[in-house]
Amino acid sequence: MDMDSSGRSKRTLGFVGGVALLIMAGAAQLCAGTILVFAAASMTDSLKVAGAAYGKRTGEKVEFNFAASNLLAVQIAQGAPADLFLSADDKQMDLLAGKGLIDKASRRELLSNTLVAVGLVGGPVSVSLPAGLLSKQVSRLALADPRAVPAGVYAKKYLESQGLWSALEGRVLPTGNVRGALQAVISGNADAAMVYKTDALISKKVHILFEVPAEQGPRIEYPIAVVTASAHAEEARRFLKYLSSKQGLDLFRTYGFLTPPEQ
Repeated sequence: MDMDSSGRSKRTLGFVGGVALLIMAGAAQLCAGTILVFAAASMTDSLKVAGAAYGKRTGEKVEFNFAASNLLAVQIAQGAPADLFLSADDKQMDLLAGKGLIDKASRRELLSNTLVAVGLVGGPVSVSLPAGLLSKQVSRLALADPRAVPAGVYAKKYLESQGLWSALEGRVLPTGNVRGALQAVISGNADAAMVYKTDALISKKVHILFEVPAEQGPRIEYPIAVVTASAHAEEARRFLKYLSSKQGLDLFRTYGFLTPPEQ
């Protein structure tokens, strides 16, 4: 989401506020005991499966709001009725913690991830090293907005560590979240993208050009915590416990996430 000018920034804040109001209105229709989880967009596929499995097992209903972690943090700060927050970085969780908006005792690091570069299956991009992104094959590189969205922030940090950012910055196509970066390649609006490995694995339309080894890339953290104002705190804690259990972590591994024993 572009925020290059004050006008755009105001529209962005208005949009975020509007989304928060819609969420609050919709939440009033949720049945008693429904757990509302605000989660990073990269968690969409795995969490939907986890929520369905948990609901079948316990009879408790889980609903989700998926978006970029920075936008979710803003929504929670504005009063959106989340029960659990699962962020793709510590920064957003720390911001809420500093405002007393999460239960610090419930907070834990749930998962980790790695970065990959992707191109369109059958497309012309054939780079296999980070420096290859400087080639003429890549005129547009899609990233989740590197100024705010965790996936883009991580990617920028890595490219800076490789001495590539200053040369690539002018080619960057910023998107609202990591799934938007993936979609930019699929739609042909970008030649390549840097996304989480887990996002690359869920699409048959892209292939991995190269992977950033965990030890070479920035530390990618997925903290989770119960929201202080949760109307269903006990239910939220039970779902958090399930996600942290062997059954929950095994499920996340099938989607390519790194879990505590592997981190």
